[in-house]
Amino acid sequence: MDKIIPLSSEVLVALVSFGVLFIVMWKFALPPITKMLDERAEKIKDSLEKAEETRVEAERLLDEYKEQLAEARQEANRVIEQGRKVADTMKDEIVAKANEERESMLVRAREEIQGEKRAAMAELQAQVADLSVAVAGRLIGSTLSADDHRALIEKVVAEVGSLDAE
Repeated sequence: MDKIIPLSSEVLVALVSFGVLFIVMWKFALPPITKMLDERAEKIKDSLEKAEETRVEAERLLDEYKEQLAEARQEANRVIEQGRKVADTMKDEIVAKANEERESMLVRAREEIQGEKRAAMAELQAQVADLSVAVAGRLIGSTLSADDHRALIEKVVAEVGSLDAE
């Protein structure tokens, strides 16, 4: 057991050595260590503050981005709606123009038909007049004078014209 328990002189030397070492450490080593720990705590505090500022700035930018995105969507919807309106207007104009052209073509076709009908009627009247004169000449058995021809043609034309009016 003697070997486990130190001698009192050894304990005294150990206590004095410990005291000297403690004072030296207290005087020379502890202030730089404390300073270093304080600086590190300050750096950590600054980093946390900067991180908080960065987080706040990021949130602000995110809100700003969301607002810009919403505005862009609204603008896109406005442009799409405007495009639809323009397309509808163009469609209406094209349909109206096509209808006008159709009506114009129908009017022209009717006018052409009427013109052709008039020309056919005039030709028919001329042929009827010639036939009437020939038939009348055979029935009468003699030739008619120029005045008689004219009077007979006018009478037949008037009758055929009244048939056309019906």
